[in-house]
Amino acid sequence: MSKKLVAYFSASGVTSELARTLAKAASADLYEIKPEVPYTKADLDWRDGYSRSSIEMKDPSSRPAIADKNANIAVYDVVFVGFPIWWYVAPTIINTFLESYDFSGKTIVLFATSGSSGLGKTKEALQPSVAGTAVWKEGKLLNGKPTRDALAAWVESLNLKQ
Repeated sequence: MSKKLVAYFSASGVTSELARTLAKAASADLYEIKPEVPYTKADLDWRDGYSRSSIEMKDPSSRPAIADKNANIAVYDVVFVGFPIWWYVAPTIINTFLESYDFSGKTIVLFATSGSSGLGKTKEALQPSVAGTAVWKEGKLLNGKPTRDALAAWVESLNLKQ
């Protein structure tokens, strides 16, 4: 049986709640990706017409440092990576996370939450942050409050190695 991890970044708690339910549904461990310097309310103020942090709007190549670099990625076969969608892309802290570990031979499955946009080309934008032989499974936008059973059915449909 494959060992799974649900790693997630949540700015407002929505993605956190979903990640916890997904971890239970997938029989996975849970790891929160936290920025070394937390985003402020001003950073996350999207009322100017954007749904992306003001930091990243100023510098889309920014790579916020992560607070904890102790995710033991080596012991996992499958890593679900979750985040809110900000202006059709993942927050750049997700790039930082992916660039911080060796995902060779791992299966990566993206999941996201969003108030208004879809996944778009998020996978394509994140793939260059992963060196090695990672296998990418099709990700999913998981808005609302999917049940544990619905998430378990999605995980099952991925045909992850047992």
